Amino acid sequence: MVESVELPSRLGILPFRNKVLLPGAIIRIRCTSSSSVKLVEQELWQREEKGLIGILPVRDDADAPAIVPVLSQGVGSDSGDRSSRVQSGTSDSQRVDGKNHQEVIQWHSRGVAARALQLSRGVEKPSGRVTYTVILEGLCRFTVQELSTRGTYYTARISPSEMTKAEMEQVEQDPDFISLSRQFKATAMELISVLEQKQKTGGRTKVLLETVPVHKLADIFVASFEMSFEEQLSMLDSVDLRVRLSKAMELVDRHLQSIRVAEKITQKVEGQLSKSQKEFLLRQQMRAIKEELGDDDDEDDLVALERKMQSAEMPANIWKHAQRELRSLKKMQPQQPGYNSLRVYLELLADLPWKKATEENELDLKAAKERLDSDHYGLVKVKQRIIEYLAVRKLKPDARGPVLCFVGPPGVGKTSLASSIAAALGRKFVRISLGGVKDEADIRGHRRTYIGSMPGRLIDGLKRVSVCNPVMLLDEIDKTGSDVRGDPASALLEVLDPEQNKKFSDHYLNVPFDLSKVVFVATANRMQPIPPPLLDRMEVIELPGYTPEEKLKIAMHHLIPRVLEQHGLSAEFLQIPEAMVKLVVQRYTREAGVRNLERNLAALARAAAVRVVERDQTVPLNKDVHQVSSPLLENRLSDGAEVDMEVIPIGADHEIPNPLRIASPLVVDEAMLEKVLGPPRFDDREAAERVISPGISVGLVWTAVGGEVQFVEATAMSGKGELHLTGQLGDVIKESAQIALTWVRARATDLKLASACESNLLEGRDIHIHFPAGAVPKDGPSAGVTLVTALVSLFGQKRVRADTAMTGEMTLRGLVLPVGGIKDKILAAHRYGIKRVILPERNLKDLVEVPSGVLASLEILLAKRMEDVLEQAFEGGCPWRLHSKL
Repeated sequence: MVESVELPSRLGILPFRNKVLLPGAIIRIRCTSSSSVKLVEQELWQREEKGLIGILPVRDDADAPAIVPVLSQGVGSDSGDRSSRVQSGTSDSQRVDGKNHQEVIQWHSRGVAARALQLSRGVEKPSGRVTYTVILEGLCRFTVQELSTRGTYYTARISPSEMTKAEMEQVEQDPDFISLSRQFKATAMELISVLEQKQKTGGRTKVLLETVPVHKLADIFVASFEMSFEEQLSMLDSVDLRVRLSKAMELVDRHLQSIRVAEKITQKVEGQLSKSQKEFLLRQQMRAIKEELGDDDDEDDLVALERKMQSAEMPANIWKHAQRELRSLKKMQPQQPGYNSLRVYLELLADLPWKKATEENELDLKAAKERLDSDHYGLVKVKQRIIEYLAVRKLKPDARGPVLCFVGPPGVGKTSLASSIAAALGRKFVRISLGGVKDEADIRGHRRTYIGSMPGRLIDGLKRVSVCNPVMLLDEIDKTGSDVRGDPASALLEVLDPEQNKKFSDHYLNVPFDLSKVVFVATANRMQPIPPPLLDRMEVIELPGYTPEEKLKIAMHHLIPRVLEQHGLSAEFLQIPEAMVKLVVQRYTREAGVRNLERNLAALARAAAVRVVERDQTVPLNKDVHQVSSPLLENRLSDGAEVDMEVIPIGADHEIPNPLRIASPLVVDEAMLEKVLGPPRFDDREAAERVISPGISVGLVWTAVGGEVQFVEATAMSGKGELHLTGQLGDVIKESAQIALTWVRARATDLKLASACESNLLEGRDIHIHFPAGAVPKDGPSAGVTLVTALVSLFGQKRVRADTAMTGEMTLRGLVLPVGGIKDKILAAHRYGIKRVILPERNLKDLVEVPSGVLASLEILLAKRMEDVLEQAFEGGCPWRLHSKL
């Protein structure tokens, strides 16, 4: 603090709106407007330590009298914040700038000269605008004589307003002033003592009372209180020391009285202890008594919980959060609402594997290959991709591998593949079922504010396996749905993104959890329902299904041993020859997977179990007794002794008979198949029997359960030329039927389906197209060529070849476009006994994925235009091709 300040005749003026800077106070201002930046740069930045500026209040009250001449332009926008010995203020001249130019600006006549304690310069990006941050200290009062502008900011001709040194010495010798000073210091000391007891502060303020003159103390103390703008102006205008000290005394005393009233109210409230608070105090006393007596037989639950939390190895920020929650729990009574929910939450934090991980053994690719081959037959491409994934993990264990998504029909081994990956990595396996999940809270958890809240399935799964690096299977990821409760698929975007799942946010946990060490694997039946952003985060591996030969191998090596074990049987009781398994595959199952095959084998095992049990009940007792051979027993019988029991020593080589042993195993034959499974459901003659008349064609379609063979039936009847479609069809397949009929009608004459004079095929008749299996929804463009073939067959009265199936989309001009699911469709044709398949020419590249054994048993015909399809679909070629002009 300086005792006297030499003020220049003119000062640059920075206006304050509704704020006053008093001498001795400190304020920090950020200057951003062009006018305030220019003021600081010229008056402070260039003059360094010698620079001074004037802080002049701006009245917000429009009715206040104008002290200085009215000006119509303001200055820049600045903001200030409060600290110790700092008066909060705002050079809010942006609002002054924002006023209508015709509105008057009311300036106060007196201000405070300030100097810069600290000055820093900055540049905003990307605008490049220069800003200044200034810490100002109020020095002394001045009076404005004349206000004018200099460029973009204001300057004022001023005169000092402080008392002279002689006047000050005269006032300090006044007995009334001395008494007032003592009273002010006593009140201020009392206020400081109260604040020191309440806030544990006040040491620096006591030093000020002892070292700073009393006339400066008045301004410093008042600057730290909350008071109105008018009171601040009154203090600023108090040039006389007696008046200033009197006003400061009044404000300090008022602040002291308000603190005393608040303390009195607080003591009164704290004195009224509720029953639960008294019980808490008594319980604390009881606990202290038990500790003094050493009565600690029953360990305190909260102490045990705290030890458990300490051993959980939480990250530092989460441990701090858990400690805060634990302190809240210790202050609560078990009867209080929220006690149990808070305790369950802390137990979850203690149970989660924050850093506990499974130690991976040295990865052996050869052993992994053997494990995959023993668990799964076929699937060469899929197993090769898994081996590649494991090889990368071996070279770089912390690599962020892609999220594998196995897409295929039910029963092809998607879930078991994920389990095999976990076994090959030596990690724990956890399965999260997403089928039917519509609530986002199933993924992210419920907020703790709700009753019955719980964490999401991911956090719950990690809690169950107790490691942070398991293999987590997101099963049926295509079965999630969205409604008013949220979109679970969108919540999975964060889970499957390696850049985001490091700090996965569960609503229940309310703290980040690291999912980057989890190996995610997903399964789905179809890709279409999966949202594109979620599909983009996964690598799709398709499992189209198995050929009959692969099903036979799977049944012999995997299914039959498992079925026998599940039913308590073995090869000694039941034998299923390979020829019988082949009959089951051909006549009783036509699925892409092997689940129905396993169900049929289980039916045979149940029938065998019944026969074994029935035969055991008819076996005589002495037959089993005769099988026991013991020299000790024979000697005792020869001596005529009565033997009740023979004790066989441990390790003695005696054969203990099986009570269910039968003379010969049960061998399944064709008669038993029909007796247990019923008559055959499928045979190779189905296509020939159904394609017996013109108007029927065989198509190949893709469904969620794999490829299927679809028959298309068309018939004509008298009517008004309308087209009828049945079979639970979607919009796309209905449009394909309209395109097919239009194409056939447009080429009816060229194909000799109608004469030139009667070119309208629908004259006096309606067309009805039906897709059998009407309970199954059907949609898609791949039935276009099948529809055209059926209509041409109908109008030309020529039967389509029963051993030929087809697929492809057709344009209105007759071009055959490629379709998807070629491998699934060809496998379906192979299972059905189809010998010839017509495909779009542009689908030739997709045949690489089809097993060579299947391709060898089929004749693949490629078509570029619709005429090529008709040429191959009819016996002897299309009879109208010779007359066609196309």
